[in-house]
Amino acid sequence: MNTIAQQTANRLREVILNGTWIANTNFKDQLDHLNYEIAITKIDSFNTIAVLAQHIHYYIQGINNVFKGGNLEIRDKYSFDFASITSQQQWEQFLFKFWNDAEAFASFVEQLSNEQLHQAFVDEKYGSFLRNIDAMIEHSYYHLGQIVLLKKMIS
Repeated sequence: MNTIAQQTANRLREVILNGTWIANTNFKDQLDHLNYEIAITKIDSFNTIAVLAQHIHYYIQGINNVFKGGNLEIRDKYSFDFASITSQQQWEQFLFKFWNDAEAFASFVEQLSNEQLHQAFVDEKYGSFLRNIDAMIEHSYYHLGQIVLLKKMIS
């Protein structure tokens, strides 16, 4: 029997690591084997593919920190501030960390009880754990769509 936590963790894996049900693709499918020069290509005022991927990773890292017992240290105003990626090696190192952190996030989610899913996330003003996890999934699909479009515009 799949619990709500397991179903939610699998939805997160779908958008980041291995799914095709909603968007017929996922972050890993779009970014693995992508040349870093494409990932950092700037089109008009749009964020680059690399920045969008780093943006999603920023939130995954921040929520993982909470799961590990730490504080919620991420802030929206810093969620697009990253050092430039300047080589294929840096890009691949980032992706390796992104995939591992996404799997860690999903593993944390899987371990939550129904009671924990409905508890306040850090502070009641942020809503429940479930609401924040669902928001992370939806936020990821939003930026995945942008990445797909950017790749089409660049090629």
